[in-house]
Amino acid sequence: MNISFTKKQEDYISKQVASGDYQNNSEVIRDALRLHQIYRDKVIADLRLEIEKGIQSGISDRPVKTIIKAKLKSSSSK
Repeated sequence: MNISFTKKQEDYISKQVASGDYQNNSEVIRDALRLHQIYRDKVIADLRLEIEKGIQSGISDRPVKTIIKAKLKSSSSK
């Protein structure tokens, strides 16, 4: 397997090894992939939960444009 990194990514990996937290570059990459998998699994689980909530809430009598406007309004007030 051949993987290319940007200079910034290479510098980050090198700094992690130099810090003593990792023995080598491969450990940094393996840890990053583990964290990515945890993050991805959580995002997918959260999306599935929200989809299920939507399905369980039933059919809305509001038009889609009204729902979007309400969502945008609540997002901008945060």
